Amino acid sequence: MTIDVTAPGQRPSAQPEPAPPRIIMCAPDHFEVSYTINPWMRPDEWEARRSELSGAAAAGWSALRRRLQQLGAAVELVAPRSGLPDLVFTANAAVVLDGKALVARFRHPERRPEEPHFRRFFDGLAARGLLDEVHDMPPGVCLEGAGDCVHDAGRGVFFLGHGFRSDREAAAVVADLFGEEVEPLELVDPRFYHMDTALCPLSGGEVLYVPGAFSAEGRGRLRERIGADRLIEVPEADAVRLAANAVNLGRDVVLAEASDDLKAALAERGYSVHEVPIRSFGLSGGSAFCLTLRLDRRSNRRSGRPVGGTGPGAAADAPGQPALLD
Repeated sequence: MTIDVTAPGQRPSAQPEPAPPRIIMCAPDHFEVSYTINPWMRPDEWEARRSELSGAAAAGWSALRRRLQQLGAAVELVAPRSGLPDLVFTANAAVVLDGKALVARFRHPERRPEEPHFRRFFDGLAARGLLDEVHDMPPGVCLEGAGDCVHDAGRGVFFLGHGFRSDREAAAVVADLFGEEVEPLELVDPRFYHMDTALCPLSGGEVLYVPGAFSAEGRGRLRERIGADRLIEVPEADAVRLAANAVNLGRDVVLAEASDDLKAALAERGYSVHEVPIRSFGLSGGSAFCLTLRLDRRSNRRSGRPVGGTGPGAAADAPGQPALLD
C-alpha cells in the first residue's frame, strides 16, 4: 500500500531530470589524410578524391552530431585547427571520469601538437565548471586518451590497450588517478591499433569485441572478466568496417554500418542500431566512437550504482580500492 503524505494543496516534490550525456566533438573543417600512422591511412587515395571525401566527411560528421543530439546528448565543440587533421578524433584527447580529465600523450610526432590544444580546451571546461581537475601524463608515458582506455561503467574497470600507441605503464597512472581497476590488454593486429576499434562495452553488460585484435592471453582475460555469454563477437566483415568503434547511449548503438547478423545480435539483446554515413573517416582508421568523447562518465562510486553488478567476471573489489590487473 502506498500512503500519500503530501499536504493538501502541496505539489509532490519534482524529481530532478537526469543530466543528458555530454559529448565532445570537433568539426572536420581541416580533416584530411595527409600522413600514414596506421594501416588504414592512404594519403594518395585521399588526395585523388579530396573534394568527394571532404564533402562526405563533413556531411557524415553533421549526421552523427544530429543523431547523438536526437538521442538526448548535449555536444561540446573543440575548435578545429589547420594542420591538425586528426583533431576531429576527440576520443583520443583524454581519459575523462568523475570530473577528472587525463590529457593524452601521443606516440607519433604528427599528433603531438594536438596535446596543448586539447589541454587549453579542458582548462576552459574546468573554468566553466564542467570539469573539476585536468591532469597531464607523466613524461615518457604514452596514453592516447579514451581511444586506448575504454571504461566499462558496470564493471568499474578500464580496458587499456597497449602495443601500438599506448604504453602498458599508463595503466598504473590511470588506476592511481581515477581509483578504478585497469585491465591492460595487448593489441596484436595493427588494423585495430586502439582499444576502441576492438572493444565496446554496452549498457546492459554485454561487450562487443574483435577477437583477432587480442592475443590468446587477452581473449582469455576477456572471457574471464566479462563472461563468454556477455561477449558479442564482431565478425571480420564488420570489424574491418570498424563496427566495434560504436557509441552506446542507453539501448541505442550508433555506428557507421553493420551487417544484418550483427544488427540482429544486438536487437536480440534489446539494442537499437543507428547507422550514420561516416565511412570517410575510416580512411584514417576512425569511426563513431573515435569522433566523440564522453565528458559526463561517472564511476560506480560517484553514480551510486553497485560495483560488479553486470554478471560473470564483473568487478568484485570494494569501491575506492583500485587495482592494476596482471
